Amino acid sequence: MTATLSRPRRQRREPRPDRLVRLGPTMAFRLRPRIMAVYTALTAAILALLAGCLMVGDYEIALPNVLNALLGQGERLDTFFVQGVRLPRALTAILVGTALGVAGAVFQSLSRNPLGSPDIIGFTHGATVGAVLTILVLGGGGVGIAMGAVIGGVSTAGIVYLLAMKGGVQGYRLILVGIGISAMLMAVTHYLITRAELNDAMSAQVWMLGSLTLRDWGQVATVGIGVAVLVPFILWLGPRLRLMEMGDDIANALGVSTQRTQAMALVAASALTGVAIAVSGPIAFIALAAPQLVRRLTRANGTSLFGAGLMGATLLLGSDLLAMRLLAPIQLPVGVITAIIGGSYLVWLLYTEWRGGRA
Repeated sequence: MTATLSRPRRQRREPRPDRLVRLGPTMAFRLRPRIMAVYTALTAAILALLAGCLMVGDYEIALPNVLNALLGQGERLDTFFVQGVRLPRALTAILVGTALGVAGAVFQSLSRNPLGSPDIIGFTHGATVGAVLTILVLGGGGVGIAMGAVIGGVSTAGIVYLLAMKGGVQGYRLILVGIGISAMLMAVTHYLITRAELNDAMSAQVWMLGSLTLRDWGQVATVGIGVAVLVPFILWLGPRLRLMEMGDDIANALGVSTQRTQAMALVAASALTGVAIAVSGPIAFIALAAPQLVRRLTRANGTSLFGAGLMGATLLLGSDLLAMRLLAPIQLPVGVITAIIGGSYLVWLLYTEWRGGRA
């Protein structure tokens, strides 16, 4: 009889216990070390990418000169490029990424499906139709395009919600209806472009690629106001959305009006998507990937709206830095980079789901 020696099993490290921080006799919040570490890392990544975006370009600027230009104390040319060209573009990327990340988290929470994002469900295409209609038919400018995108996104949300509502909105039904509406909206967009004048059609096509080039302070203000108004409202709905993820029956038993919360969250997230798209054009896959990536990093059970916003800003700002000069000798539309990154992530996600289903 031979004895066999086996390696001792590696003990699984227990996660650090949460800490309850009290702000008063009736107010407290739970501090989770892992989540705080991830949020801190994402914030540091955003600051590092912001510095890179301000430095890189045809006219490169060293980091000390960037800091002086931000304070208005540098050389005149440095100040012009930093404050007038690169800072508005970088801030637009941060705000648009935040908006798309938060909106994607809302749609995935409502549908309870990782594919539930504005790109898949059709709200992005609704906002695109509204913006393209404003460009080609009404001849509107920046404000008109923004209003058209918001109206298009909210209208699409209303149509999808009404068609998917049968005893409450179910996740699979919301996605299927959204995919069908998305296909029809894409057809409407292509029809409008084919019927337009050549110059107008080219302008619409360039806008549809998704780009942050030549963004100014007016566009920063537009998306900034939308984020400042809609994101706090969505964060206020966050506890209700997390309760609804446990099931409508449990949420109703805990006093949550599920249909009312669904309607408010859909309208707010659709408007947030419309505001982001109006400024940057349709940016693909940020809303799909950001909520899932931050959930994997934090190992959280429910939806993380704040973390999804940080991850969306990180992804879009990093993609814009790659699009500026790091991957090609010329600048690329940021939508091309996000499509490559997001498409690769979607393939990986489907592959892991397939492997999990076979296991």
